[in-house]
Formats: sequence, C-alpha cells, structure tokens
Amino acid sequence: MEKATFGAGCFWHVEEAFRHIPGVISTQVGYSGGLKDKPTYKEVCAGATGHAEAVELVYDSSRVSYGKLLENFWDSHDPTTLDRQGPDVGHQYRSVIFYHNEEQHKIAVESKERLEKSGRNRGRKVVTEIVPAGKFYRAEDYHQQYFEKHGLTSCKANH
Repeated sequence: MEKATFGAGCFWHVEEAFRHIPGVISTQVGYSGGLKDKPTYKEVCAGATGHAEAVELVYDSSRVSYGKLLENFWDSHDPTTLDRQGPDVGHQYRSVIFYHNEEQHKIAVESKERLEKSGRNRGRKVVTEIVPAGKFYRAEDYHQQYFEKHGLTSCKANH
C-alpha cells in the first residue's frame, strides 16, 4: 500500500473524485502544507494557516498506478487557476501535489510537463505546486465522505 496526497479546491470534491477508483483503498480529507499544528476547518478557511484542503489516499499500486491517480487529479479540477477552484477562493484551495517519495516527485513533474505541452489548457499556464508531503492533519469527522453522507454531487453552496 502507498499514499498519495492532493489538493485541488474543495476537499469534499477531491475526495469524491478519488474514492471510487479501483485500487484506492481509503481516503481521508484534511489539511497539509501549512505551518499551524492541528488546524481546524474554521482556521484553514480563514486562510491564516498556510494549509491546503487536501485528500490523502491509500492505494494498492498493483491495481492503480500513481500516474493514473495523477490523470484523475488533472481531470478533477482546473490546474490553471491560482488559489481558486470554482466558488472557492484562497491559498487553501490551491492546486497542489504533495509527493511522498522521489518516484512520485518524478512522475508528478513529468505528468505536469505533459499536461502543459498537450495544449489542453489552451495556452494557460499550469500553476499546480509539486511539493514534498509534510504532516497531514485529518479534518473533523463531519467532513469525511461528506458527499456520501449528504447525498451531494458538488460543492456548490455547501462551504
């Protein structure tokens, strides 16, 4: 089993984008990439912690590759908008790949380069950060599998 961690806006949406992929064993939403220990949702939303809303996956690499997870990451959000996804604005909603080892780093960089060269973003620069995974702080329980618990399909008007 391996871990992968991504930030791409509303963590409820990001979690839902990964939960049903064969080979993804578990997901949890939380906060990563900031300075404050044990941040709360309210603190992260206020933008003062430096953390991104993120999802941490445990996956079986014999069933799904890290490259395939990255394809899903790119497809699940707009990696060309700086500190914004849909109605969510702020550094906590940035597009970011938190890599857990050098192999993930290499694959993430190559994947981003391929995306930039593909023309898919019509000349817009991919602003996704690729940074080492640090401490991941699990979000409050009511955020875990939020869409499933509430019968939702998007983040609109829920934050």
